[in-house]
Amino acid sequence: MADSAQQIREYDLIVVGSGSGNSLIDHHWKDKKVAIVDGGVFGGTCLNKGCIPTKMFAYPAATAIHGLDDDRLGVSMQRTEVRWQEIRDRIFGRIDSISQSGLDYREDAENVDVYTEFATLRDPHTLVTESGEVIRGRQLVLAAGSRSILPNIPGIELPGVHTSDTVMRINDLPRRVVILGGGFVAAEFAGIFHGLGSHVTQVNRSERLLRDHDAEIADRFVREASRQWDLRLNTNITSIEQSRGGLEVTLESHGESETVQADVVLVATGRVSNVDRLDAKSAGFDVKDGVLSVDAYQRVLSGGEPVEGVWSLGDVSSVIQLKHLANAQERTVQHNLLNPEDLRTTDQRHVPHAVFTNPQIAAVGLSEAEARDTARAEGFEITVKVQDFGDVAYGWAMEDQHGLVKLIARRDTGELLGAHIIGTEASMLIQPLIQAMSFGLAAHDMARGQFWIHPALTEVVENALLGLEVPGN
Repeated sequence: MADSAQQIREYDLIVVGSGSGNSLIDHHWKDKKVAIVDGGVFGGTCLNKGCIPTKMFAYPAATAIHGLDDDRLGVSMQRTEVRWQEIRDRIFGRIDSISQSGLDYREDAENVDVYTEFATLRDPHTLVTESGEVIRGRQLVLAAGSRSILPNIPGIELPGVHTSDTVMRINDLPRRVVILGGGFVAAEFAGIFHGLGSHVTQVNRSERLLRDHDAEIADRFVREASRQWDLRLNTNITSIEQSRGGLEVTLESHGESETVQADVVLVATGRVSNVDRLDAKSAGFDVKDGVLSVDAYQRVLSGGEPVEGVWSLGDVSSVIQLKHLANAQERTVQHNLLNPEDLRTTDQRHVPHAVFTNPQIAAVGLSEAEARDTARAEGFEITVKVQDFGDVAYGWAMEDQHGLVKLIARRDTGELLGAHIIGTEASMLIQPLIQAMSFGLAAHDMARGQFWIHPALTEVVENALLGLEVPGN
C-alpha cells in the first residue's frame, strides 16, 4: 500500500490488545476517534485462556480432592463421576458469551473501529494490519499480551499435544496426562487433572519446581505434589510419538530412557511477550529481557527516553505476567492519557501472586534468600517465622498436615518484607499481609491492633506475626 495521507486512517487513540487495554476506552473518549487492534480472541488471555477458566476448572477439582481427603476426619467420600463436557461447557458457555458481547459492544460504538487482526509497527505511531490497512494514532497503547511457547521436541506438533490455550476445550477428560513444566501453569493443571481423576505425570527438567517461590514453600509443594501424582524431576521429554493407544512419550533422566503412555501431553513451559510480533525494535523501541521497555509512567522508551504519546501495559512490557498488575498499569495509563501534566506511576512494590493448585500457594514480597541478601547489603537483620496450619484450632478441625505461613520481617522495625503461604485458601489468607505491606503496618501493630476471629483459620496469620522477633512482641 502506498504511503499517501488518504490511505492512512487517523485516530486519537489506538489500543493494541483487547485484554486490560480494552478498559482504557471509557466515557472520556466518547467524542474521540478510537481503534482497537487484536487478532486473537476478544477479551485477552485472562478471560479466554488463562486466569478465569483455569480457576473455574480448579474449583471443582479442589472440591473433589478435599472430599476424598476427608476420610481422615471420619467421613468417607468417593468421586463417582466427572462430567468433563458439562464442566467445560458451563465454563466456556459463560466466557465465550462475555467475549462476544464485549466485541459486539465495541463494534457497535460509533466512535470505535475494531480491527480483528494482528498488526505490526511501521513507526512509533503507525501500524500496518495483516490485511494492509495503515492506521496512525495520536496516542498509542501497546497492550498485546503474551503467548505460550513450545520447545523443540520431536512430535510437538501432534494433535494430542496442547498448551494451556487449547487443553481446556478438549472433548473428554483424559485418563493419562503428561505435563511438561515446573511453573505455576504446570502446577495448576496438575492439580486440575489429578483432582478430576486423571493419572498425571509431571515432568520437569530441573530439580526445583516453582523456582520463583521461596525455597521452603517450593520444597513443601514438591512433597505434597509427589504424594498426589507422578512427579519426575531432573527429567526431559525427548520425543512424542503417535500410537494406537494415544501418545508415547519418551522421558530421559540421568542418561536413562523410559516411555510412558498418554492421552494428552500438556506443554506448560512458559509464556513469552508478544513484543516480537509487533516488530517493536524496527520501530525504534527499546526491548530488554524480552519485553518492551517502559518508564515508571508506562511510557515506551526509545534509546532510554520516553516516546511522546506511546504507552504500554501488561505482559508485552512486563516480566511479571499477572492480570492484577496489568489492570493496575491500565489505570495508570488511563489517567496519564487524560492528564499529561499530572503523570502517575504504578506502585509495584508489593505485587502478590497465587498458584491455584493443591495445596494453594500465595506469596508477596521477598523470599527468605532475597531478604537475607538485601539485609546484608543494607546492614540490618531479619527475623523469620514459620507457622503451621495444624498448630491453630481450625487447623485441628481440618487435621491439616501441609499448610504453613512463612513471614519475613526486619528485626529492628517489624516491617514485613515477605509473606509466603501454602495451604487451604492461601490466596485469601495472604490478603491482610499484602495490605499491611502496602500501607506500612508493622508486624506487631497488625497482630495486636485488630481482632482476629476465633477460631478462624486466619489465626495462623496472627500467630505467625506474633512469632516474629520484632519490637512489641
